[in-house]
Amino acid sequence: MRHVISALVQNVPGVLAHVAGMLASRGYNIDSLAVGETEEPELSRMTFVVVGDDAVLEQVRKQLQKIVTVVRVDDVSAKDFVERDLMLIKVEAAGEKRAEIQQLCQVFRGKVLDVAPEQMMMEISGQEKKIEAFIDLMRPFGIVELVRTGRVAMVRGVHRPLVETGVRRAE
Repeated sequence: MRHVISALVQNVPGVLAHVAGMLASRGYNIDSLAVGETEEPELSRMTFVVVGDDAVLEQVRKQLQKIVTVVRVDDVSAKDFVERDLMLIKVEAAGEKRAEIQQLCQVFRGKVLDVAPEQMMMEISGQEKKIEAFIDLMRPFGIVELVRTGRVAMVRGVHRPLVETGVRRAE
């Protein structure tokens, strides 16, 4: 089972290495990882995807809670949430291929970011299966380069303060 976990952490050097090292040392593989500052500059949000049963999820949560710089841990996948990946992809696009590639990009609500004499670069965002489908459609054209972000996710419609008066909590 795939779990999307959000960890609110102090925005200090070494937190990412500490969390990733802890997970790796216990044999947990991170399928996806994204880290960024939150609306509070002293806090960052780490969103990562791990695969395993509920016991694995519980162990990951417990281990994360032991890290001093981790403020809160949420299993986002247990709630109603929105998730997105972002991809930049560069493909061979000479001559008559361009119009077809551009049309496919529009169908996927993507953007053409750069056009060179022999190549095009596009941006696609959405759920993982949408990104994978676009990659599959681009393979016959010749993928030159591809880069993807880790998954980001947010629970729908619930507003909570980032930190509740000194209480670290896990949900």
